[in-house]
Amino acid sequence: MAVSYLILIVCVLVGVAFVTLLERKILGYIQIRKGPNKLGFMGLMQPFSDAVKLFVKEQTFPNSSNFLPYYLSPVFSLFVSLILWGILPLNFGLLSLEMGVLFFLCCLGVGVYPLMGAGWASNCKYSLLGSLRAVAQTISYEVSLALILLSYIILIGGFNFAILNVFQESVWFFWLTFPLSMIWFSSCLAEMNRTPFDFAEGESELVSGFNTEYSSGGFVLIFMAEYASILFMSMVSVLLFFGGTLVSVGFYLKLVMVSFIFIWVRGTLPRMRYDKLMYLAWKSFLPVSLNYLIFFVGLSAFLFYN
Repeated sequence: MAVSYLILIVCVLVGVAFVTLLERKILGYIQIRKGPNKLGFMGLMQPFSDAVKLFVKEQTFPNSSNFLPYYLSPVFSLFVSLILWGILPLNFGLLSLEMGVLFFLCCLGVGVYPLMGAGWASNCKYSLLGSLRAVAQTISYEVSLALILLSYIILIGGFNFAILNVFQESVWFFWLTFPLSMIWFSSCLAEMNRTPFDFAEGESELVSGFNTEYSSGGFVLIFMAEYASILFMSMVSVLLFFGGTLVSVGFYLKLVMVSFIFIWVRGTLPRMRYDKLMYLAWKSFLPVSLNYLIFFVGLSAFLFYN
């Protein structure tokens, strides 16, 4: 099991490297330029070059920062992003597969603490403001994500991600619950601080947000954690709405397509205003997802008693 998990983590980290290349290429073509294309064949070695360059840079340490949480926050952030991959519905289940959805929600909740720790420990006003924004935003959108997941738990009657494939052999949940899938995607963008909801890293007003004081290895760990989360949320989105087993090529094509949409949004939409983001969570997404949950509960009760 340990060897299997280690191989999985190595594959995820290689995947993260190429997602960064994919993003730079897509954003380049959106802006009518080439993107990285010099290093290796069509720039394929660029992510590894960037990793080496960042890791050998000097590690700065602000005198006024709290040493231990400042250094441990990026490590903890990457740890949470990577441990999530253990709940994949593979044939050799790695962690608590039967309660995969609950473990996923627990890890989402814990993911707030590295952001908060990184911003607070830096002892910089920009970092602190960025982390406060990130915490408020993450907690707000976790509510919608949890309610949407509850809706599907009621539909399939279990907490196991593997069951989702069985129920989507004939028709995808994407077609049955289209509004929920759109809310899920938007909430995922907000949950991972991606454009147009990247307020924790708002360059125009917060320099770089919660990671302002980080350089070299610390920045790389935060960066890797973000892209590992993008890949994982793309995978969960495919499992929820498009089904498929993890041993099929079609599943990974769908995963790349969802990851592409995450990047496409970044190159297309401008950043929203912060108060509008919070209104969107509490006044639009929450009522819709709550109504869907009540509808599914009523539907399952009706079918059970008839």
